[in-house]
Amino acid sequence: MTPHSAALLARYNRWMNERLFEAAGKLAEAELAADKGAFFGSTLGTLNHIAVADTIWLHRFAAHPARFAALREMAEFPRPSSLRQALAPDLAGLLPYRQRLDGLITRWVAELTPAHLASSLAYANMAGVSSSRNFGDVLQHFFNHQTHHRGQVSTLLFQSGVDVGVTDLLTLIPGDA
Repeated sequence: MTPHSAALLARYNRWMNERLFEAAGKLAEAELAADKGAFFGSTLGTLNHIAVADTIWLHRFAAHPARFAALREMAEFPRPSSLRQALAPDLAGLLPYRQRLDGLITRWVAELTPAHLASSLAYANMAGVSSSRNFGDVLQHFFNHQTHHRGQVSTLLFQSGVDVGVTDLLTLIPGDA
């Protein structure tokens, strides 16, 4: 992980979330909340889980010894107590939360340096088990987790008759001149 790749993945994260929320907005609330057998049940449940996990990780990142300025804002976000904790009752309520997280992520990754990414991050998981891992690798997991679950959301939307369109990261990578 490099500062450049983190910035690219943050941009991809924001772009894809905008696309997914726009596509999800084409469905009725009942369809969004319907249990489709996905790991987090519904389209809304899966979008909520992504925001919950991002919130949990951003709280952990805020405790990094670098004390990133952009992550001071995490003090305004309550810590979820469960990976399934509802952050909003519906898509309209989840959208501003998601947008705020995406803006924060974009501002935060602009602060990253190679030294930060080479350092360790100490944290505790949801069960309270302590761990220390390479920060750059954990950040890679953070972005991979988002992508994994957004793939599930795009499938759920497609099954509901909504095509998200192109989702490839390659779309955001400029060509060589």
